[in-house]
Amino acid sequence: MAEHHHHHDHAHPSGNGLRSAALLTVAFALVEALGGWWTGSLALLSDAGHMLTDGAALALGAVAAWMARRPPSERHSYGLGRAEVVAALANAGTMLVIVLGLGYEAIVRLKDPTAVNGGVAALIAAIGLALNLWVMQRLHGHDMNTRAARLHVVGDVLGSVAALASGAVIALTGWTRADPIASLAICVLIALSSWRLLRESLHALMEGVPQGLSVEAIGGEMARIDGVLSVHDLHVWTLSGSRTALSAHVVIKSMGQWERLRIELLERLHERFGIDHVTLQPESTTRPLVRH
Repeated sequence: MAEHHHHHDHAHPSGNGLRSAALLTVAFALVEALGGWWTGSLALLSDAGHMLTDGAALALGAVAAWMARRPPSERHSYGLGRAEVVAALANAGTMLVIVLGLGYEAIVRLKDPTAVNGGVAALIAAIGLALNLWVMQRLHGHDMNTRAARLHVVGDVLGSVAALASGAVIALTGWTRADPIASLAICVLIALSSWRLLRESLHALMEGVPQGLSVEAIGGEMARIDGVLSVHDLHVWTLSGSRTALSAHVVIKSMGQWERLRIELLERLHERFGIDHVTLQPESTTRPLVRH
């Protein structure tokens, strides 16, 4: 007899927050693109292209958040929570493609610098920085989808800082190579964060053990409960961007103790590991601990 336990009141990122962030990001990206074309600033044009793509990424995150809140159905018994993970994977992959394009253009500009109106570029970048910081404050939560959306906004913040710094340097010194150098520095920072998120998203889709959790530690904690002889066939995986699932066979001394042990196991898993979607199979015969 398998015992199931899970909560339905999981926190998801605010779809409204993501939607408003997407609209503002796209609107200012158009303004910044015009400013970049007018001033000749690659950093500004790069940041505009980055923000335009990020607007689409934030919209994708909003759709994923909406899908994650949909109840389970006959066709999707777990619901559509994993849409958050798919959105995170798509966003991370998109960011890496953007970085490659921006990096190539920056190298071309290093070899052949062009005139840049540094003062106006710095002013537009400063406005963009303020907007991006405001958007970032509206993105709360630690689930994978929100982190992916925040990664894009952090990239926008860094891009605005780079455009602001390079514009100021050019305005003060006339050194136009500051523009592509700033773009290259931002590309490296964004690439590192995107690669980490890409790996984590793929790991989740392959049903790997979530980051920060250990099957050995979880099994040992469960086996320490008085009345539990051993735990085997223990599996832990990411159910959605903010939910972790666990299934296990639990060998106990007496089936008459199961109700008490079940409650204690669920409480221990929630308190120590934050796992709330749990399926446990009690067994009254002793078997060696085997983990897959």
